[in-house]
Amino acid sequence: MAKAPRIEYICTECGRVSPKWNGCCPGCGKWNTLEEVLSSEISDTGKNRPLADLSSRVHLISDISTVSEVRYSTGCGELDRVLGGGLVKGSIVLLGGEPGIGKSTLLLQICQFLGKSHNVLYISGEESERQLKLRAERLNVASDRLYILTETDAQAVCDTISVSKPDIAIIDSIQTMQLTTISSTPGSLTQVRECTNLFMHTAKKLEIPTFIVGHVNKDGAIAGPKVMEHIVDTVLFFEGERHMSYRVLRAVKNRFGSTNEIGVFDMQDKGLQEVENPSQMLLAGRPLGVSGTCIACVMEGSRPILAEVQTLVSKSGFASPKRTATGFDYNRMSLILAVLEKRFGLNYGALDVYLNIVGGFKLDEPAGDLPVALALYSSLTEKALPDTLIAIGEVGLAGEIRNVSHIVQRVQEARRMGFEVCIVPKQALAALPKSSRSLRIFGVSSLRQAFNVLAKLESEKEASQA
Repeated sequence: MAKAPRIEYICTECGRVSPKWNGCCPGCGKWNTLEEVLSSEISDTGKNRPLADLSSRVHLISDISTVSEVRYSTGCGELDRVLGGGLVKGSIVLLGGEPGIGKSTLLLQICQFLGKSHNVLYISGEESERQLKLRAERLNVASDRLYILTETDAQAVCDTISVSKPDIAIIDSIQTMQLTTISSTPGSLTQVRECTNLFMHTAKKLEIPTFIVGHVNKDGAIAGPKVMEHIVDTVLFFEGERHMSYRVLRAVKNRFGSTNEIGVFDMQDKGLQEVENPSQMLLAGRPLGVSGTCIACVMEGSRPILAEVQTLVSKSGFASPKRTATGFDYNRMSLILAVLEKRFGLNYGALDVYLNIVGGFKLDEPAGDLPVALALYSSLTEKALPDTLIAIGEVGLAGEIRNVSHIVQRVQEARRMGFEVCIVPKQALAALPKSSRSLRIFGVSSLRQAFNVLAKLESEKEASQA
């Protein structure tokens, strides 16, 4: 009588197998990451196998040529930017995001351009052929070289790819694929890991670039084992608020390019539209002459983007004042508040403080410290900052303003967007070219000097109105 497979537990973070369930993984120390699997689903390592001799396949790195690297343009400039210049031949790209964020829409849209010169095979495990056809008509996708396959058997899909040999393959989605040799349900840890591994070997063997759509769990991470993200070449994340039309595409991992670039899209009735000028999008509709707002400039890769910082300081109705930061690091906001209180005597102790970066954008670099400090100062004193002012700089614990990188690109972007006054670290003045002198640039070495600049601009405004 065959021995029944026993139940074991595998960690979704590190892959460690445990004979019993634990709240904390013994391997990586993460909590609530052990999931139940059957021992038959965990492949044997094969200890009693003969030694393999691969010495004939060992090459010097200097003898390896990269001339044969081929990149396919997807026809979407924002996607090409995030991919590092295009889709690399033989690569496998994992695209994740919240439900309804636009993953399938983006991939179906690029099929229109790719289908002009390449055979594209779109494998769907979630929609029927008729549903895909209706969505393609809504997105105006009508390519003669776009082929549709609705199937959830991963082995059958790989066999079809091996026989038909398309130029590009799209798997939508990995959580619906399954191997019939594994008894667990689709979307389980074992199924996702083994299916991804199978698709990876097929893509590398035939040098077919492959997109894989991945669902996310309640924590926002891609559902499945963490090893899945290690297997693929590129991991992309779609971000955005469901009630807003703007979407941001970020690269979390990219073996063929930088992970600092982002792509910005606008979700319309006819699909996703590229946003070539994110600064104009983020600043559209901003209030003028209102206290508590300041413009910041953040670098996303090689692209400077202007974003609006909004703060609201109000009297607290509780014994412990409330602090909220959206799009900005909460601990960084607490640090800036402590500097304003300790160094300049501004009292925020009994006040609620709310901070928001407009448009769902994230301001996660030190250059955003100075605009946040000026916005907090403006909200407390009820004095509106000039509408044409932008601030760039890092705030230290002593209240000093430190220099930041890419100051030239930031100032040029501010000038291009029509700003007239720019507050920058004093150390950065020497690096600015004469072409930037069309702006009124104030170099400051401390927050005190920045507040004096605001007072000077206020007095000039009053004198001009008199």
